[in-house]
Amino acid sequence: MRHPGRMSGTEREAFLLGQKHYEAGEDVAALGAFEALLETCPRYADVHYLVGLLHERHGRLEPATESLERALSINPQYAECLVALASVYEQRGDFDRSSTVTGRLSDLRGGTGALDAITRGKLANLQAALGDAYRQAGELREAVDAYRKAIDRAPKFHDIRYKLGIALREAGLPGQALAEFKRVLRANPDFREASVQLGLTYYTLGRTEQAVAVWEAVLERDPARDDARMYLRMVKGAGER
Repeated sequence: MRHPGRMSGTEREAFLLGQKHYEAGEDVAALGAFEALLETCPRYADVHYLVGLLHERHGRLEPATESLERALSINPQYAECLVALASVYEQRGDFDRSSTVTGRLSDLRGGTGALDAITRGKLANLQAALGDAYRQAGELREAVDAYRKAIDRAPKFHDIRYKLGIALREAGLPGQALAEFKRVLRANPDFREASVQLGLTYYTLGRTEQAVAVWEAVLERDPARDDARMYLRMVKGAGER
C-alpha cells in the first residue's frame, strides 16, 4: 500500500486509526473513520482505495467501483488500486473493463518483468478468472487468450496452464493442449488431473493406446481416481462394440 502522502498530524492519526481498524477486521469502525476523513480531506487516494476494499469485502460492488475509480482519478499510477478495480469489474461481469485495467497496469510498469511477484500473481489470477468466464460462456478462443496472458505473467502457475490445456482442446486444438499438459506434468508429475486430461487429449487425437497407458498409470498411483477409471471403461466399451 502507498503511504498516505502529505497529511497533518491530526489527519494522519485519523488515517492510522482507520487502518488499524481495517487490519483488525473491524470494518464498520474502519469505514466510519475513513469516510469521516474524506469529508474534510477528499484528495487522499489511499483512503478512497481502502474504502473501496471495504465495500468489496462486503459485496457492495457499485460503491467499491466508485471509490476505486476515485482513487485512480487522483493517482492514475496507483498499481494496487488497478488490481483491486480489475477484480471488482470481473465480479460485476464487466470483463472488457477488467481486461483493460489489467492491461493498464502492465503498460504502467513497462511489461510484466517490472512487476513484483505478488502483483504478477494477482494479475495472473484475475486474467485466469476472466478465462474461466469466457470458457463458461463458450467463448473458447477468448478463454485461451486470457489464460495465455495469465501464464505470461506467472509461468509457474501450473493450475492455470492446466486450464489452458482444457480450453485449447475444447477449441479444437488438441495438439497444443497436449503440449501444455506435458509442460504441467514435467513441472509437477503428481498433478493427477493433468495426467487424466493428457490421456483424454491422446484419445481425442486417436492415440488410444497412449491414452489407456496414461490412465492405467494414474490408477496404479491413485486407485481412487474415478475419472481415469471411467475413461478406461469408455474406451474398452467402445472397443467391444
